[in-house]
Amino acid sequence: MPARPRLVVMVKDPRPGRVKTRLATDIGAIPATWWMRHQLRDLLRRLRDPRWDLVLAVAPDGAVASPVFPHDLARVAQGPGDLGDRMGRVLRNRASNVQRAAPGPRGGAIAPALGGGSGAARRSRRVEQTSWAVPCCIIGADIPGITRTHIARAFQALRGSDAVFGPAPDGGYWLIGMRGVRPPPPGLFQGVRWSTEHALSDTLATLPRHRITLVNTLRDVDTAADLP
Repeated sequence: MPARPRLVVMVKDPRPGRVKTRLATDIGAIPATWWMRHQLRDLLRRLRDPRWDLVLAVAPDGAVASPVFPHDLARVAQGPGDLGDRMGRVLRNRASNVQRAAPGPRGGAIAPALGGGSGAARRSRRVEQTSWAVPCCIIGADIPGITRTHIARAFQALRGSDAVFGPAPDGGYWLIGMRGVRPPPPGLFQGVRWSTEHALSDTLATLPRHRITLVNTLRDVDTAADLP
């Protein structure tokens, strides 16, 4: 039976000072943290679907065992580096058949760090992993408008494209996906100017000779003006 596609949500441990720092400047660290916790809870509830496996990629690595995250979802530690390093690690080491891991310290299903990570993550129990040979999409956790329809559309696009992106109005993107018929190119994400209006165009430039599809444009939340 073919492995299901994998949807990976990049999440940070939602604690004051660790998440939504720009939003916290506008509304305070505690309200920004509570917004992120509620946003993450609602997002994960909406995106559960039998058509794909839902996995959390957690930062910092030691937070893979946090009770804040749903206990039944498998987790991987993001590992070190900038956003490109961490997303590249996910795309190169995606699981072809994510299985429920053994319970962590507080009941969470824990997977190993992708390509390294902290000692705590490396000591956790493994989910079955192969390399890159399965469709995989990565999203951020701070986009309120994501629905199952958006995700299904992205996976559908990967049937005829090598990569798919969900653009953001600020020049970045809320989703990247790769088909899984060949490994990501070694130069993927090299030279990308993260957190600028060039992030999407820079990333596309690292995928020469790849068939690219763009799906829906969605807005993330960086400041109070972005709140729905």
